[in-house]
Amino acid sequence: MKSLIALTCLLLTPLIAAVKPNVIVIIADDCTYSDLAIHGGQNAKTPNIDSLAKQGTIFDRAYLGMAMCAPSRSELYTGRLPLRNGCAWNQGTSRPGTKSMPHLLGDLGYRVGLAGKSHVQPASVYPFENVPGYDENCVNNPTRPNDTAGVKNFITRDDAQPFCLVVALTEPHAPWVMGDASAYPPKSLKLPANFADTPMTRQSFSRYLAEVTYMDNQVGELLALLETTKKASDTLVLFTSEQGAQFPGNKWTNWDTGLHTSLVARWPGVVPAGRRTPALVQYADVLPTLMDLAGGKPDASAFDGASFAPVLRGEGDRHREFVYGMHNNYPEGPPYPIRSISNGDWRYIRNLSPEKLYIEKHMMGRDEHNPYWSTWMFRSTEDAHALHMVQRYMHRPAEELYHTAEDRFEMTNLATDPAHAETKARLAAALDRSLTDQLDPGVPLDTPSAFEASQKQKPVFPGKP
Repeated sequence: MKSLIALTCLLLTPLIAAVKPNVIVIIADDCTYSDLAIHGGQNAKTPNIDSLAKQGTIFDRAYLGMAMCAPSRSELYTGRLPLRNGCAWNQGTSRPGTKSMPHLLGDLGYRVGLAGKSHVQPASVYPFENVPGYDENCVNNPTRPNDTAGVKNFITRDDAQPFCLVVALTEPHAPWVMGDASAYPPKSLKLPANFADTPMTRQSFSRYLAEVTYMDNQVGELLALLETTKKASDTLVLFTSEQGAQFPGNKWTNWDTGLHTSLVARWPGVVPAGRRTPALVQYADVLPTLMDLAGGKPDASAFDGASFAPVLRGEGDRHREFVYGMHNNYPEGPPYPIRSISNGDWRYIRNLSPEKLYIEKHMMGRDEHNPYWSTWMFRSTEDAHALHMVQRYMHRPAEELYHTAEDRFEMTNLATDPAHAETKARLAAALDRSLTDQLDPGVPLDTPSAFEASQKQKPVFPGKP
């Protein structure tokens, strides 16, 4: 009997895959991938994400190009890296004329909506249908209660037309005010290796973890809605955690805990359940993949990404050779440009202005959302690890090389180790090829004048045409 069922599933899979799937993309906001239980997190309780993962496939090596909200989302929605779509700063705008998810999936017969946080512009590049019910402001205190009625109306409005809906949640973005922090007693938490251990850090981490669980509850509501509307079987669900959380060393960096994202996919009968894949994928690959699944033929010259549909279907575990990262610090702080590359095992980072101190004004200023940085500074006078974390964050060498597969939090820089010179040279050469391909000018991009030009939608450095 089991063999007959397996044969039936095998025969039916091509038929199911030939049907255009509905799509729901659920985006958490500033959630470090390694804090989730499915990626080895030891604190956060996320039963709904855990259940989704058991029903689908976990991508162990998924990345985004910039660890900031606007650039990462612009990459996800356009299939183009930040410099190429024009949004290479956290408050930047994409280049007029750029095509995004609403245009390209709309051309394939989809209605395309967005509920919650947008943080991308201009509207002509991102003409999502607005779906009500979720807070659009990630710093509201408290977050406004969500209502799934708008989502239900959108996904059930026309059974004859497939839908693609992005639900962009605002948790666990700071301020961490939602959820039950009492479920995470500060003294019992296991802090990540790249944290300095102070009472304020533990209190903040407790509140952040409460928001992670609050976010997980929202994921559960959406999954339950798919079941009650009988849309679950023909809907591809993608969950992603976006960039790292607003703790030093995560968001606004090119370290793994900044650029590495969680990606989970579920599509019953098509995406294998209970599977993990080491395939290397990047946000720029998502839109070409959705177009491929919808029956389109993505033009390779129009994207920095490519379809990983075969990986989704369980037909292989390889996709791209490298993933790329960049950081332009202005206007989040004084200019501090960074470029990076990873093959999933190793990460090479190039700090273009190593003579400068790295300063991120939200993280290090007197921001009510981040009261813990000053405690790291204070503790650094008597705690060697705290001192190392402060120095690591503020003063960075020209080159960094990490064996991420063995050094998860990238604490040991091997850039000057002769034993790894060949690895560094290989990654550096590949990064150079990418920067040339993107027409990346480097240091001049991370300047007030370049940012201001981008705001006027007249970028000085247009990137790859």
